[in-house]
Amino acid sequence: MSESPATAPVLLDVTDGVATITLNRPEAMNSLNIATKELLVEITAQVAKDETVRSVVLTGSGRAFCTGQDLKEHIDLLHNGGSDALFTTVDKHYNPIVTTIATMEKPVIAAVNGVAAGAGASLAFACDFRVVADTAGFNTSFAGVALSCDTGASYHLPMLVGRAKALELMYFPRTVKATEALEIGLATSVVPADGLTAEVSALATRLATGPTVSFGSIRRSVVYAAGHTLEEALELESAMMTKTGATHDHTAAVASFVAKEQPVFEGR
Repeated sequence: MSESPATAPVLLDVTDGVATITLNRPEAMNSLNIATKELLVEITAQVAKDETVRSVVLTGSGRAFCTGQDLKEHIDLLHNGGSDALFTTVDKHYNPIVTTIATMEKPVIAAVNGVAAGAGASLAFACDFRVVADTAGFNTSFAGVALSCDTGASYHLPMLVGRAKALELMYFPRTVKATEALEIGLATSVVPADGLTAEVSALATRLATGPTVSFGSIRRSVVYAAGHTLEEALELESAMMTKTGATHDHTAAVASFVAKEQPVFEGR
């Protein structure tokens, strides 16, 4: 088990194969200032490389999941000649963070405990599962402050809700409450707020005790297929089948099937 200092703006806990990444600026609705983004770049990369981690949870502390860019810091930078920091942050921070979240070869759950807005919503969209508290919601926010979208929203949101709905949500930002989020495909599931931790823990444990290489290969194949032809997608499927067919978990699972036993996956 590993933990981060409780005062850090991003916390990491790794226990029993589950890495929990917690945005930890509750007084600022877990908005993303430069220090938080730099640490999130580091921690997501660390988790992606850690072979002991077999599933990942991304969540927030306090009332919010993440409200995106810290606008107080943003205003200070605008007024004090920090425009370089403002507009390099997409390439320096947001793009690496969302790329790591979306492409690490292990499942990622967004435990949406409160409002997810702007880049915070985009991070949730990049995860495999969005388990949402019934008191939470999503807001794209970008057009409300006359900005374009970032952190992968243009890629992931249309995949979840379709092009037309994605444009509507981004042109006319509003808070999409949990019930509607479930109806339109933003949420995987909606649970009572006081049951969120237990629900996410059960799902994360299930994933962490599953066939990790299989999950990672499926994840990679689905992401790849979104931007490639059928022929190219089939070629990668073939490669991933060869890769997973050579794993210990596959051999053990086939033997368990023949013996009419439940397989025990080791993630290798």
